[in-house]
Amino acid sequence: MASHIGRRRFLATLIGAAVAWPLAVRAQQGDRMRRVGIVVPYPKGDTEYQIRVGALRQELARLGWTEGGNVQFDERWAGSDGERIKTYAAELVATSPDVLVATNSAVVAALRQATHTVPIVFVGIGDPVVQGFVDSLARPGGNLTGFTGFEFTLGGKWVGLLKEIAPAVTRATYIFHPEIGPYYSHWLGSIEVAAAATSIELTAAPIRAVADIERAIGAIAGQPNGGLIVQADSYTIANRKLIIELSLRHRLPAISGYRSDTADGGLISYGPDVPDLYRRCAAYVDRILKGEKPGDLPVQQPTKFELVINLKTAKALGLEIPASVLARADEVIE
Repeated sequence: MASHIGRRRFLATLIGAAVAWPLAVRAQQGDRMRRVGIVVPYPKGDTEYQIRVGALRQELARLGWTEGGNVQFDERWAGSDGERIKTYAAELVATSPDVLVATNSAVVAALRQATHTVPIVFVGIGDPVVQGFVDSLARPGGNLTGFTGFEFTLGGKWVGLLKEIAPAVTRATYIFHPEIGPYYSHWLGSIEVAAAATSIELTAAPIRAVADIERAIGAIAGQPNGGLIVQADSYTIANRKLIIELSLRHRLPAISGYRSDTADGGLISYGPDVPDLYRRCAAYVDRILKGEKPGDLPVQQPTKFELVINLKTAKALGLEIPASVLARADEVIE
């Protein structure tokens, strides 16, 4: 009898140890501080970036990653300085992070040059296949995956919307930063086709400094029936208040890809819900931190797009937004 009891106790101990061992391993994995590195291509403290990365952090917390507990964010604020982006990318890779988050094409390129092993999750990037970052959307391969932001055909929709809300526009300037937004030629192609179809004379104006912004907007404002198309890149985000101020001063209808522009006083924007992309990005960061390979995770595309109109700005510009456009708007700011 005693021997049976002894065997039962031994088996119970063995089974208990078998159950406890993987739990202990998982606990150790969960307790280890993981590091997420981000090169920030915006001026330090930029409010739009805070909103976006806030969505990422909030979703990671919901998934069980407590900042300061089992995950740490390492940020490097590079602004729009291309050389600083490369320097900070190399610095972050040298710290051996568990995963890197890239928020524009210049950062993706710099991180990709710095490492072929550390997982990189990009968010809000224009067609990563066309830019050569991944092999395909379904099977990205390598150490990169993430979430696209804009399809380059969206440029044509910007032209169409600009013409709808400001029918008098016959000239337009498209502003872009050629290094921060190196994919500008793909945007430009769709914009040129739409401009020709709507009888708009288009000027492409590269901008690399505040003086370039002032010069480009001043030039189109000096001609009758002008309009402005703002490329969706981190440089135009960082300088959105200046662009909005100048377009209003010169009574120039302008369209962009980001809700933040319209919320800050811009006329109209159409593009993906970017904070939603950052929330979805958290799921990939979570899966990679738990051991999955980025190259096996398919690149995902936006599922939510926003048409936002600022009626106060429209009134200031003397524009009456057509009812057909208002009916399609996701948000109207009054």
